Amino acid sequence: MDDIRMRRLLPWAGTDGKPCFLSADGSGGYVSRLADDVEAVQLDIGAQLVGHAQALLDDPKAHPGELRFLSSRLTEALCDALRIAESRGGRLPGGRDEGTYSSAT
Repeated sequence: MDDIRMRRLLPWAGTDGKPCFLSADGSGGYVSRLADDVEAVQLDIGAQLVGHAQALLDDPKAHPGELRFLSSRLTEALCDALRIAESRGGRLPGGRDEGTYSSAT
């Protein structure tokens, strides 16, 4: 039986763009550790982007193209963070049932 609470939403999409899940038994296998590492990188990138955004928004001469590019990257980072939160929350008792967030491209 594939209990949805035993499936981990991975921090990447499948080849068709749909959410990828790992049947998790709690043993911390290779794919689970890889997912942990990818999540850590994604969160670090998001934190770096926030710092860059603060500096760019403080610059009155910031070019609209720079702000648009930054907005796109921040949107991607937010989608990653939401996916991570959903994945972790989904593994808690009473957590969400299905993945709903995907990375922006």
